[in-house]
Amino acid sequence: MEGSKDREQLLALKVMRLTKPTLMAHQAVVSESRDLCGDLLGRLNQVEMARSAGLEHFPLGNLLTLPQNFGNIFLGETFSSYISVHNDSSQLCKEITLKADLQTGSQRLSLSSVSAQPIPELQPDHSIDDVIHHEVKELGTHILVCAVSYMLTSGERMQFRKFFKFQVLKPLDVKTKFYNAEKRKDDRGSPFQSDEVYLEAQIQNITPGPIYMEHVSLDPSQQYTAVELNAKEGKEGSHPVFGTMDCLSPKDTRQYLYCLSPRPELYSDTRLLKGVTNIGKLDIVWKTTMGERGRLQTSQLQRVAPGYGDIRLTVESVPDTIALETTFDLVCRITNCCERTMDLTLVLQNVGQQSAGLLWCGVSGRQLGKLPHNESLDIPLSLIAIIPGLQTISGLRLTDNFLKRTYEHDEIAQVFVVASDP
Repeated sequence: MEGSKDREQLLALKVMRLTKPTLMAHQAVVSESRDLCGDLLGRLNQVEMARSAGLEHFPLGNLLTLPQNFGNIFLGETFSSYISVHNDSSQLCKEITLKADLQTGSQRLSLSSVSAQPIPELQPDHSIDDVIHHEVKELGTHILVCAVSYMLTSGERMQFRKFFKFQVLKPLDVKTKFYNAEKRKDDRGSPFQSDEVYLEAQIQNITPGPIYMEHVSLDPSQQYTAVELNAKEGKEGSHPVFGTMDCLSPKDTRQYLYCLSPRPELYSDTRLLKGVTNIGKLDIVWKTTMGERGRLQTSQLQRVAPGYGDIRLTVESVPDTIALETTFDLVCRITNCCERTMDLTLVLQNVGQQSAGLLWCGVSGRQLGKLPHNESLDIPLSLIAIIPGLQTISGLRLTDNFLKRTYEHDEIAQVFVVASDP
């Protein structure tokens, strides 16, 4: 309290947090009728006011209970408070001002909704009421500072302040994992290298009660387009994999999956593709058991960009299945990702000849010529299958004749070898 300390304040300040009530709990104690106190417990349950009609043993009643304490405030929820300035005296007060500020760890916010101009007068036994709302966006200690200033009929200025401290807790624990897609199939069924990124978001409810997940989405950065993979197709259309009532119990975790694809303009320069680390932001909206809404948006999600090195090799076409002791073709694309022109030589090595299921066909040591920066070259190659089963293509070497540096490329694709024609 501030102001004249030797005089009693004429105005009283009351602050109450506004929260929704909860359902009154009913803990029924049951016993068998042949027990000593069986009839007594049965009669007590019948007269229990919280008991639901027709549901004697249901733990929740049909009555509401007002909050008994300040309660918990979680990040993303809306903090609401009722502020009342009441004139408890028999004197008239003039030029009353009420100011409510919220002090956080990084800033001070003004929350007053009443006019900034002083209220001309406040009669005895009258009050000035104000309701403030604020969406909590920071964790940690918050202090609600309420300041009241007024003037006595004698012209003396009086003022005082009150502080209300509360903690903002974390409602959800969000963890993310990134998976770089290696290969996929195009419209013709041919595999090719993909730059797609799969994001797995693990969301855990760390509040003491269940929450309803109303909305979970990914807002991608300008470099990506996103596709949500949290629904399944059925006869009647698309349905969420978690069902229509997406309720998350305390300590439960749910996984959400998204597929992000680089925008076409990033392929014009491999340096842009390698430098993309911002994925986007997760936007999460939930509701509590009594319908109170909360929203949380993560910071910009970061991932480690894939390192292509100086040379990037992708498989543009390769068959899925081939017959034993037959040759097949594949096409590899080589992209120069470094800042200089490269003079390349192609070397084919049959790695582990005793156990290799595939052998290279053709001339090894072929000169590919000069490849300028950020340009690509398609190379047709042939192999022969000698062992049935799932076989891996390895042993492709590229040598830069300028720096005498060799780039090894193993396990670039897989094919299935069968004993006869499929």
